[in-house]
Amino acid sequence: MNEEVALYVGRRALEVTMLLMAPVLIVTLVVGFATAMLQAVTSIRDMTIGLVLKLACIGVTLVVCGGWMMQTAVGFTRDIFNMIESMAK
Repeated sequence: MNEEVALYVGRRALEVTMLLMAPVLIVTLVVGFATAMLQAVTSIRDMTIGLVLKLACIGVTLVVCGGWMMQTAVGFTRDIFNMIESMAK
């Protein structure tokens, strides 16, 4: 394995990781901000409201995007195994 292949695999792994993390992080950011604004307006200081709401929204996001996330991860894994197979020949 030369340096270009190692850099390609590392770069592609980071790209796939960021792509898979994006939906969950964006939903968490939006829900956290909305919850904080709602708590600031209503003067509610209960921290569990934000936590429970974030966890519920993360669960819904994983249910909705889970199939796509799995397909992306499996596709990346197949590419890596195909690359290893072609290097062995």
